[in-house]
Amino acid sequence: MNPRILIIEDEERLRRVVELQLRSSGYEVDQAPTGELALASADRADLILTDLRLPGMDGLALLQEIRKRNVHVPVIVMTAFSSVETAVEAMKAGAQDFLPKPFSMDHLMAVVQKNLEVRALRHENRALRDQLGARYDLANIVAKSAGMREVLETVRRVAATKATVLLKGESGTGKDLIARSIHFQSPRHERPFIKINCAAIPETLMESELFGYEKGAFTGANTSKLGKFEQADTGTVFLDEIGDIPPAAQVKLLRILQERELERLGSNRVRPVDVRVIAATNVDLKKALEQGSFREDLYYRLNVMPIHILPLRERRDDIAELAERFLEKAVQEHGLPVDGISPEALEILRNYRWPGNVRQLQNVIERSALLCQGTRLEAVDIKLDSAPSPEAIPEGHFLPEGLTLDEYEEALLREALRRAGGNKSQAARMLGLSRNALRYRLTQMGMGDGTML
Repeated sequence: MNPRILIIEDEERLRRVVELQLRSSGYEVDQAPTGELALASADRADLILTDLRLPGMDGLALLQEIRKRNVHVPVIVMTAFSSVETAVEAMKAGAQDFLPKPFSMDHLMAVVQKNLEVRALRHENRALRDQLGARYDLANIVAKSAGMREVLETVRRVAATKATVLLKGESGTGKDLIARSIHFQSPRHERPFIKINCAAIPETLMESELFGYEKGAFTGANTSKLGKFEQADTGTVFLDEIGDIPPAAQVKLLRILQERELERLGSNRVRPVDVRVIAATNVDLKKALEQGSFREDLYYRLNVMPIHILPLRERRDDIAELAERFLEKAVQEHGLPVDGISPEALEILRNYRWPGNVRQLQNVIERSALLCQGTRLEAVDIKLDSAPSPEAIPEGHFLPEGLTLDEYEEALLREALRRAGGNKSQAARMLGLSRNALRYRLTQMGMGDGTML
């Protein structure tokens, strides 16, 4: 259906000319000589084009009445009495644009088209936000197990607050999903949600990425740049793998949590910032406290509302529904003829240990569906990840002969760094450590910054 435009103009000749121009361009048109008559059809318009000087109810009063009635359409104000003061007054009353008389038909059409495009983009953005809100609605999160129901109840209660949240759980348990659910159930749901993977940002870039920098702050800083926290102002920042944030950035993060302010690199200006912080970790931050690689005051600021997300092996009641949802997604994405999972296949899924948690389950279901020969996933179709079982510790020596525990640990660290090509973040992931914990061990062993291979 073509957009409908309402013209409100007391000068009949101009009203008729504008109407003919709009109709010839394919728009549906309603028209009225006064504000009072226009109100009857305002709620079905996609755009309103109104004069400011009208008999009876003038253009400003009409704008105020439209807003009172919650009619959310762009309004373009036309007037021969053009001035900065008039334009400002009209904009304050809710006008989207200002068109001084006399105007050409080309100018009119350009203004109309621009405002209709902006309206369409706003509708699209609103629809996308609604879809995201539905996707992260707590009712859509699988929670048949008692432990997961408890997690969602905590999320429901904390979402409406401004409290800082610390999500704890193994990799693949769904910390990202819970963080987004907290944001989209909060009063900030229409504001930015910025995710920051602390392990993926090189240590040398961490401060500039998070807090921004001014022009000339360092070589190559040719312009000023907003950091992630300023980008998320009035919204939510999700700090994933918070245990990997280096000490210098920890100090600045603590300032944001305590004072709600930051300074960009190369600047002495304090900037207020209003963000809610959700952090996540798959390592024990208390061990990092003991090692001195994580600030104690920052830990307690982050740990205001801790939420522990259970591993999949501790919420087996959820496996069947999760598997069915992942199968449905795989079928839609790849156009597969598979329409169900047999009880025997589900039993295999329930009995598996799932070291990779929900993320691993999704991958297994997708792989099994792609390789399935029939229309239903049977036990034989379930393609689990094969992993070597840990060997039993032999009697007697369980360390390599001739090595102490410290020597063996140093050898493991050197080997991890060698395999990672000196990349500490990658080496830490191989060893199941945070980057800060690895750095601490290297320092304790006299291996400096980890470049000694």
